[in-house]
Amino acid sequence: MPAELARRRAIGQILLFAAGFLVLAAVSAASVIFVNRARKDNAWVVHTVEVENQISTVLLKIRRAESAARGYLLTSQPQFLAEYEAAVAGIGPDLEKLTREAGDNSVQIENIKKLRPLVEERLAEFAATIDFTRRNDAAGGIAVLGEAAAGDSVRRIDEVAALMRAEEEHLFALRNASAERSEILASSVTMAGSGMVIALAGLSIFLVRRSARGRDTAEAQLRDNNLNLESTVEKRTADLREANEEIQRFAYIVSHDLRSPLVNIMGFTSELEQLRCDIFRRIATLSNSTPLVPNGNAELPELAEPDQQLSTDFTEALGFIKSSIAKMDRLISAILNLTREGRRDFRPEPVDTRELIEGIVGTVAHQAAEANAQIRVEPLPDIISDRLALEQIFSNLIDNALKYLKPDEPGDVLVRGRTKLGFAIFEVIDNGRGIDPKDHQRIFDLFRRAGTQDRPGQGIGLAHVRALVRRLGGTLSVASELNHGSTFTITLPAKWAATSRDKQA
Repeated sequence: MPAELARRRAIGQILLFAAGFLVLAAVSAASVIFVNRARKDNAWVVHTVEVENQISTVLLKIRRAESAARGYLLTSQPQFLAEYEAAVAGIGPDLEKLTREAGDNSVQIENIKKLRPLVEERLAEFAATIDFTRRNDAAGGIAVLGEAAAGDSVRRIDEVAALMRAEEEHLFALRNASAERSEILASSVTMAGSGMVIALAGLSIFLVRRSARGRDTAEAQLRDNNLNLESTVEKRTADLREANEEIQRFAYIVSHDLRSPLVNIMGFTSELEQLRCDIFRRIATLSNSTPLVPNGNAELPELAEPDQQLSTDFTEALGFIKSSIAKMDRLISAILNLTREGRRDFRPEPVDTRELIEGIVGTVAHQAAEANAQIRVEPLPDIISDRLALEQIFSNLIDNALKYLKPDEPGDVLVRGRTKLGFAIFEVIDNGRGIDPKDHQRIFDLFRRAGTQDRPGQGIGLAHVRALVRRLGGTLSVASELNHGSTFTITLPAKWAATSRDKQA
């Protein structure tokens, strides 16, 4: 799958999930809002019904008081008196309750203000009737009831009650309609949200199935590729091995063939140096008949000043030639050593690295003493690797640390190590002259050196060390600044097993 297509698909899936989350959040919020609104509207509907019931309760108790008063007037039985007293005792609290429940409506408040004196007037009539009955004056009680019936208190109570019921019925209709709208909105939002969630779920399923099909196709293609991967790797490894062997043979042959003419040049240079005395003796003889006088290790005649300068230039030229021949010889020897080392098979074996390092330290003890330096070895992890390669690696690094110390202060070289995630990490730390950060890669190149060239060397050591570390499956790095010392870090597998690739790396 192309990277751009994969990126777009990933962005699309993220946007889809975000949209689904937003839809769910919006639906949930809207549902909560409308459900709460519907609950409030339903509560107002219930409140309206309760007010209507309370109106009926007040009227009912008035009628019960009236019936009990009439029964007591006609029969003078105590149970009617008790029923009357119970009804009258409940009218006051019920009227107060009605006042509280209808207190949210100004119209009902006015109606209650009208209703209260009418109820009190009616209760006073009942009380007068009961009083006449207690005095055994039935005629007086009947007269009071007759006057009350002829009056308009009963009618006016019924009218006020009717007005209150009409107001509550009006409120009931409004509140019931509002509750129905809230319920419809809540249901609509829930259904719409559910539909959107279902649509998003369907789209997600489609995308997931498409991604799954793409993944299955990629896995099938990967399986097909893996069928031939091993043979491809083996073929390319064989090609690489053959190329490396060819390079090593070429380097060996070239180095060997270069040594033959170099030996001839060295021989002719020695002969030319031997002929020097004869040449300048003849020049002196031709110039004047001066007898021979000793001059150094060779008997040379006294030369004229121009001839003396010529002899000096001649000697200097021979010195340059011999120096260049020696340097060329060292480079050829180094190349031959590298090619021989490259052909050597590495053999993994358990290595006591502390013992190995202490052995190296013992061999350079005289060099360290001359440099006024100490070499400290901290506890080191044991590993399984090629012993000879490790000895060459650490010998070179410790030798370099001693070689490039500062002349004006005691040297300090520290070798320490640790293990991490199956690797052994070694550090060779010194307080020497350091390396400029711009030369950190240069020092690992073949025949390349950095800094002041006041120490012998061909620029091969660190390149050889890096090649050995790579063949052992590890890495080599340096951290350093000028005049602040250097730290070379070697990371190697703690348990290295040689493979054909390692052998030919």
